Amino acid sequence: MLRTRSTRSLPWLALAGLLLVACSRGADEPRLTGSIPPPSTSTSSSTTTTTIAVTTTTTAPAPAVTVAAAPRSTTPRPTTTSTTRPHPARVVVPQQWVAFSVVGDIVLHHPSDHVEAIGFHQSAQDGAQEQWPTTSARRWFVMESRDRDTTEKGAADVVVEPGRPLRVPVTGTVIRAGSYTLYCDHVDQYAVIEPDRHPGWEVKVLHIEGLYLTKGQRVEGGVTPLAAHARVLPFPSQVEEDTGLPAWPHVHIEVVDPTVKDRPTGPGCG
Repeated sequence: MLRTRSTRSLPWLALAGLLLVACSRGADEPRLTGSIPPPSTSTSSSTTTTTIAVTTTTTAPAPAVTVAAAPRSTTPRPTTTSTTRPHPARVVVPQQWVAFSVVGDIVLHHPSDHVEAIGFHQSAQDGAQEQWPTTSARRWFVMESRDRDTTEKGAADVVVEPGRPLRVPVTGTVIRAGSYTLYCDHVDQYAVIEPDRHPGWEVKVLHIEGLYLTKGQRVEGGVTPLAAHARVLPFPSQVEEDTGLPAWPHVHIEVVDPTVKDRPTGPGCG
């Protein structure tokens, strides 16, 4: 018996056919995505050029600096009278009466083999010549002004160990020697030697005791005995401000051109 298809299934068949058609069309269409399409590859005919200015800072080399020696002041330095200056530690280097200064071609020797220091100062003599310390000189310094207009190194106070024998500082001939009155009140001994290197000039040596020299005697610097020892003065000396304690005596040495007229600086004593 032939069974006929139910009309109730027709709508379902039609719907299935529509779905097949839709699927076949979707396979052929391009798929859309969320990406940004690439930029156009066409180039513009105008070109923009950007120029960056670069500033270069060049540092010029520093100019050479020449240090000139300061001119020596002609204004006397004030005299220091303070008693609170600290005294240095005493250092003594034994030596064999070697040279401590020169004046032109005149060589001056240490008067003792045990010297603490040498203090240069202004001389009271207008004819006093400037001394120049040698490399073998013991510790030396220039003392404060004595309110004179003579050279600041016209005389040397050579601080020596008490009681040690002294020798003459220069080679030459003794022209005077003996005693004199220091500062019109104190007896002191001295010697004046005419140096072989400069006849007519005088090398004066003061503040000695037990003098060995006589007038006309030939002497050799650093060799011939001068005196038993340096005299201990009965008053403080300026050089003691820069030396050790207790104070040691000193020998005063200066080179004088006697042809230079000397201006009186005091009452004068014999």
